[in-house]
Amino acid sequence: MNEIFNRARLLFGDDHMERLAAMRVIIFGAGGVGSWCAEALVRTGVGHLTVVDNDVVSITNVNRQMMATMQTVGQVKVDALRERLLAINPDADIVARREVFCATTAADFGLEDYDVIVDCIDSLTDKALLIETATRMPGRFFSSMGAALKTDPTQVRVAEFWKVRGCPLARALRQRFKRRGVYPARKFQCVYSEEQGRNVAANIAADEGGLAAYGSTRKVAVNGSLMTVTATFGLTLASLILAPR
Repeated sequence: MNEIFNRARLLFGDDHMERLAAMRVIIFGAGGVGSWCAEALVRTGVGHLTVVDNDVVSITNVNRQMMATMQTVGQVKVDALRERLLAINPDADIVARREVFCATTAADFGLEDYDVIVDCIDSLTDKALLIETATRMPGRFFSSMGAALKTDPTQVRVAEFWKVRGCPLARALRQRFKRRGVYPARKFQCVYSEEQGRNVAANIAADEGGLAAYGSTRKVAVNGSLMTVTATFGLTLASLILAPR
């Protein structure tokens, strides 16, 4: 086994490290949450990782996204992320897909072949579709709720989706499922925070609560976000995936 994982092996043992090396994980969304989840998985021995995102690195990503630096601004996010992950473990199988998960592409990802599916999408429509699709698959599924408008990482929590409280995104998703009469096929764990924040610089974002934009089919409104919180979301997701079962 690769010596870079010796400290993890001391905690998990050889059998679990072998399971991690064989594990197939797909992460949708390579932003402030998904990028840190991906790094934690690769640093702990997950051998097969697919990252999906259609965006490019912008200068406003540098404050919170793992692969975003002044040198990577303008690069395709998943390509920059893949380069970073291979710099950590050159033996890892990292697949970068510059795509959007949506109704027309959902069948192209072969989700039935993954052991773990991770949702870090910030489009309400696409997120709801991924939840509906992934909960019908045999692999485990985890989802990140809204990490914007938060400043306190100690308030990050884990709960089953229907028990998440104080999160506008989770509320908007539940309302959408109830309105359409289409529900997740099974229960799943979410990372979330009950912290209620706002944008002090009101000229940056008109929707301080993030509620109005969650009703649209596009991304949420531009809201303030910090690496200390988004990375905590991502690392918490990774810890759920990595834990022995």
